[in-house]
Amino acid sequence: MSKKYLYGLLLCLVSVLSWGGMFPVMAPALKIIDPFYFTLLRYGSVAIIFAIILLIVEGPKAFQTEGQTGKLWIFGTSAFAGFSFLVFLGQQIAGSSGSIIASVMMAVQPLLGVLVSWVYRGVKPTTVSLISMIVAAIGVFMVVTKGNVSVLVSGHNTVLAMVLILLGALCWVIYTTGGADFPEWSILRYSTLTSILGVFSVIAVLIVTTAMGWLKVPTMTQIGGVRNALLYMISLAGVIAVFAWNLGNRIVTPINGILFMNLVPITSFIITIINGYHVSSFEIIGCLVTIGALVGNNLYNRYITKKKSQATAQETVK
Repeated sequence: MSKKYLYGLLLCLVSVLSWGGMFPVMAPALKIIDPFYFTLLRYGSVAIIFAIILLIVEGPKAFQTEGQTGKLWIFGTSAFAGFSFLVFLGQQIAGSSGSIIASVMMAVQPLLGVLVSWVYRGVKPTTVSLISMIVAAIGVFMVVTKGNVSVLVSGHNTVLAMVLILLGALCWVIYTTGGADFPEWSILRYSTLTSILGVFSVIAVLIVTTAMGWLKVPTMTQIGGVRNALLYMISLAGVIAVFAWNLGNRIVTPINGILFMNLVPITSFIITIINGYHVSSFEIIGCLVTIGALVGNNLYNRYITKKKSQATAQETVK
């Protein structure tokens, strides 16, 4: 195993550990400030930091979109507006168990990637992938209900929270998939331009919703109350995690890097338990079922890829 490959694995590990911690970190912050203005504070800062680094490293020409503004805007809006808006709103609605539900839903992203590849690139999923999706859904269902199906219809908005988080996870998958459309661009350039365009969408949404009276501009007291969460989300879960994830996946390839998403719920579980949350056996089993489905699907895809490579090699020899 080369040093470069090990470096790629380390980058993926840093990313998922940072993301695993962001849901418990956000739990108290969401009681103080809404997820929409928090998104502006977080990703607005991330975009500025990325822009400064890109300007120093690659110069002004790197900010040119080369006729890809529309595509970059869609991917950036999906990641830096859609993901953050939907996931953290869902977590806020879900209440005390929101961080657990959100982290497990993040682990389903590899299977969502299969669907996105099918729709966007025409790559039809295998039967094993479809079965894995069903099994993973069962695991998520166990985590959400904790063995009590009535919570889905008991007025706690659990279903709404789950749908929002799932759509948010899908937004991040779309963003990750879109990175493959810019193979000649540096990871820094893709991350910077998409974050800038994504923040423009965040600002547009906030202007409209605030003017309509649906949202209120946070006070300095509120911002001060979430300063620690902001620091974490901007640095570790923002600049470092986004850049490390994009670069790590380019080095080890998505089929290997995506396996690290299994560590997101595990990290969240550990931090949440330390903070005093009582995790039920159904939540633990559901998490393991979901992770098992993801690992099984990944191993099968590895097997198929290896088999195709061997067949191609044999044909070349002939």
